[in-house]
Amino acid sequence: MHMPPQDGQTGSPNTRRSLVNRLLRAILGLFAAPRVNMLEEYEKIRRRQRRLAASLALSSRAEDCEMPSDDGNHQIPVRVFQPKDRLRDDVLVFFHGGGWVVGDVESYTPTCDTMADLTGCVVVSVDYRLAPEHPFPAGLNDCYSVVRHLLDDPSTVGLDDADNIVLIGDSSGANLTAAVSLLLQERGHRGATRQILLYPVTHWNHDPATSPFDSVRKHGKDYRLTNIEVDDYFKLYLTDQQQRSNPLVSPLEAKDLAGQPSTLVITAELDLLADEGEAYGRALEQAGNAVQIHRVDGALHGFIALPRVSRSLREAYEVINTFLGEPTVDEQPGSQESA
Repeated sequence: MHMPPQDGQTGSPNTRRSLVNRLLRAILGLFAAPRVNMLEEYEKIRRRQRRLAASLALSSRAEDCEMPSDDGNHQIPVRVFQPKDRLRDDVLVFFHGGGWVVGDVESYTPTCDTMADLTGCVVVSVDYRLAPEHPFPAGLNDCYSVVRHLLDDPSTVGLDDADNIVLIGDSSGANLTAAVSLLLQERGHRGATRQILLYPVTHWNHDPATSPFDSVRKHGKDYRLTNIEVDDYFKLYLTDQQQRSNPLVSPLEAKDLAGQPSTLVITAELDLLADEGEAYGRALEQAGNAVQIHRVDGALHGFIALPRVSRSLREAYEVINTFLGEPTVDEQPGSQESA
């Protein structure tokens, strides 16, 4: 016999789950990706980011400097962030996201401040050149130049041992992280021992009709980053669209992934890039590399830039700190939880 729900109940467990799911989707809808034409509006987005960054005070623990490009034709700006408490000898070399087109060291300053404080590491943020003014491989070459320079001379960032250099990036910055490691291997240069890939771009196909990844079909319309936006980024990044399958653009296309750094891949559940990021982690593992893969449930693309109180962000840093290992600098972890 069917019994009506009692006071305080909303029916069967399936009904209650349905209500919760609809409520969650309604809330997440508030974070829906802006409907912009990236091909035409990337400059407007850059200006908006610069205005927002200008309203934020630069941390007194950050210092700007420059490093030479390998071709000797220009200097590459970097911003070095000191943590409130130095807990580790590691230096995190960070490449920001933004589809290789938007984002810069200014707009990612709050993110890097947080990264330094919550890991206890020095963070070196690289202000690489952006497309379409500087298409592939310009930005990648800048990132490579900085990393090669630091690996050759770790004393530049106060290190005695290049093994303490860790590469890290988010989204397209994680793509650049993976590509730098591949390029170091290709050119016979020593590589970093560790890399952290936050919701990385690793494949060229984000068309829901033909992509091999379910997350592209499930999450490519609603939240933060869309299929169309990713496709626009590729069009701006590459002057020759045949280069999409180049392993330095789509690391999953690499034929040989042996000898890559120990890798942590962190993905976001509600991100169209989730499946391809995890597929790259599995490919690295199958090639004999040490790999950890962690998916943050309920998280959206770009969560590493959220405030420090964010559950997704804090979960990610718990995983990152475990990956980095026990603190190696003789200081007490007094302010890891500071706001």
